[in-house]
Amino acid sequence: MYITITPQKLGETYSKSSSGFVDYLEKENQGLEKEDMEHFFNQYGDEISAEEVIREIDGNTAKLEKTEPRFYSITVSPSKYELNRLQDHSEDLKRYTRELMKDYVASFNREINGRPIGVEDIKYYAKIEHQRTFKGNDKQVRENQPFASKILELKNEIRKIDRGEIHGNIKALEKQITKLEKDAPHQQNGKRIVQGMLKDGPQSHIHIIVSRKDASNRYSLSPGSKYKASEVALNGKTIKRGFDRDNFFKSAEKTFDKTFGYQRNFVETYTSRKEFIKDPKSYFSALMKLPTNEKALAFKILRESGMPMLPGIPTNQAQLALKVFNQLRRGVDMAIKSSSIGI
Repeated sequence: MYITITPQKLGETYSKSSSGFVDYLEKENQGLEKEDMEHFFNQYGDEISAEEVIREIDGNTAKLEKTEPRFYSITVSPSKYELNRLQDHSEDLKRYTRELMKDYVASFNREINGRPIGVEDIKYYAKIEHQRTFKGNDKQVRENQPFASKILELKNEIRKIDRGEIHGNIKALEKQITKLEKDAPHQQNGKRIVQGMLKDGPQSHIHIIVSRKDASNRYSLSPGSKYKASEVALNGKTIKRGFDRDNFFKSAEKTFDKTFGYQRNFVETYTSRKEFIKDPKSYFSALMKLPTNEKALAFKILRESGMPMLPGIPTNQAQLALKVFNQLRRGVDMAIKSSSIGI
């Protein structure tokens, strides 16, 4: 599971309205019948309209400066193994979201009227999506790009021949294109993967838009705080501040596992991914000590994530860590994005 928390930021300033982001989240509903649409929901209600979401988020921005985000976007992306544990992706992920947001507020080191903040103190709206498309920076698209460029070049050549601008053998060029389509390293259902293509398999994920201000529109609650937990004097009062991202990500996994009876593998944990960045030698040592079945699954998950693996695995854990570290660092760095706030 990967979770990202992103501030609402477009360029150097923050938009005064959440409408652009909400419209983006409505894209999957285009062309669908009402009964097939996924609607916004929150802790207390379902089938909330996009208009209500925009009105409530935009109207909850008292005393925020132009340089401060009006809301944060939380994206929760379960793995295919986690999704396979669910019975009904829509309903189960709604139920999980409502528990997840309790973990979210529990990660704030804040109080309102002398008590810890609760889920009733935040204003959020969530939406389940079931599709993902390949983006330009995906490994599959990037590694297919040389083939795409050559195919485009050949198609342009064919068009020039059709217009009589140059002479050439169209059938021979079409044969080259067919071969390039088949030779591209990344295929899905017999077709070359390109940017914008829908990803195959279960792709359900959660988008959450949460207001920067609390539900009363009086207090600022920023998950982007650089503090985990601290206190500051303000107007003669001691104010608690901070947001513990580590606690949030760990709690999110525990809540999922408890809710759905999921047995999380070592390499799926937020803690292990952080350990890889901090101490790769320790990470691989722990990986090699896993029981045989768990270790086999761990390497399968790593391969499926797109990380390059060695054809032969050294038996010495330290040797493994040092040899594989540089190969895997880039891939795991991408996964570790869930540990920070940013675009």
